[in-house]
Amino acid sequence: MLVLVVERNPIVQRVEKFFLEQAGYTVEFVGDGVSALARTKELHPAIVISEILVPKMDGLTLCRKLKSDPQTRAIIVLLFSHLLAEDRATEAGADAFLIKPIDDRSLVDILNKLITKHEASLRREP
Repeated sequence: MLVLVVERNPIVQRVEKFFLEQAGYTVEFVGDGVSALARTKELHPAIVISEILVPKMDGLTLCRKLKSDPQTRAIIVLLFSHLLAEDRATEAGADAFLIKPIDDRSLVDILNKLITKHEASLRREP
């Protein structure tokens, strides 16, 4: 299952890649919101993970664009930040919001729960 992560820091990328791949996910990284939007439309990942404060297009705008497009609206979006922005993330359509710093094991647990919830909702739709 493909996860697209918006992350510029190569050290954080290595750590996230390790934990997500150990959990069975395939991971791709991009460094900004514009690239994230383009790659999401190309790859159709199961999940997009983004910090709110990313270059070129912030995570909230990215989330709104993904959730308003019929081709990408079903993709799970997880936003995170140092900011207390859960209400703004929810308004943008995010499926979950986390406050940084994020423990990698907690991140994997939350992703697994989001996938399970998403799959269950798809089974209920006619």
